[in-house]
Amino acid sequence: MNSLQWRMRRAVMALAIVGAFSGLHGAWANTVSSVFPPTQVVQGSTLAINGMGTRYKAIFRVYDMAMYTPSKVTTPEALLALPGPKRLSFVALREVPGTDLGLAFIKGLTSNSSPELVQKHTASSTRLIEIFSGKAKLVAGDTFAMEYVPGKGTTFYIQGQAQGAPVGDTEFFNMVLRIWVGPVPADFKLKDALLAQ
Repeated sequence: MNSLQWRMRRAVMALAIVGAFSGLHGAWANTVSSVFPPTQVVQGSTLAINGMGTRYKAIFRVYDMAMYTPSKVTTPEALLALPGPKRLSFVALREVPGTDLGLAFIKGLTSNSSPELVQKHTASSTRLIEIFSGKAKLVAGDTFAMEYVPGKGTTFYIQGQAQGAPVGDTEFFNMVLRIWVGPVPADFKLKDALLAQ
């Protein structure tokens, strides 16, 4: 086998490996290992799962996530305009330091909202960081959630326990939603899954 044939053979093998991993990643993105109930009752309203998926960082599964809404939506615009309560439920799939999670959420907020909005909601954003950074780590199987009730604000939960009083308003919760459905989402495949794309 000459040098050209050897290089061509290696290139074909490399493409095959990349293709195989791409296929696997596509399959992983649509596989949610956690069991989420089909509905959640929030402030007397029954919400149904709009979509669910898995957050990946590189090839590692970080958490499963489900988004509950009063009615089905398939675009970020429709989601942000949808009135009524909403809930984001999560199940950790690996050990995650609380500080890393808090910082990831803030990065998502600042990447998907204007500096003016971020500054306007500094107090609520700070509370979000404090809640998750205050926990040394989440381990596989731990649950957390973010629940929005109109007129009351957003309540954060860890292991089913509310972490203090609600914070923020509709505008703040829409900023939170944009972490996953904004123009620079945490994970594009997860964004599509949450919006039932």
